[in-house]
Amino acid sequence: MFELSKNILQKVSFDKALFSKELKKAVKWLKPDEKALLMMWCLTTFGHQYKDVINEVYKNVVKS
Repeated sequence: MFELSKNILQKVSFDKALFSKELKKAVKWLKPDEKALLMMWCLTTFGHQYKDVINEVYKNVVKS
C-alpha cells in the first residue's frame, strides 16, 4: 500500500487539490510506521512544491 500511495501521489502531483485529496486517503489506509515514511518521502519529493499541504494533512492526522 505504501508503494501504491507513492505512485498515486507522483501521478497527481500536477494538481494541488488532487495531491491533497490523495494524501489524505493514503494516510487513512497506511499503518503508523508507513505514515511516517510517507511523510518523509513526501517532504523530500514534494516539499518544495506542497510543503504546506503535507504539513496540514499530517497536522490533522496527529489531532485524530
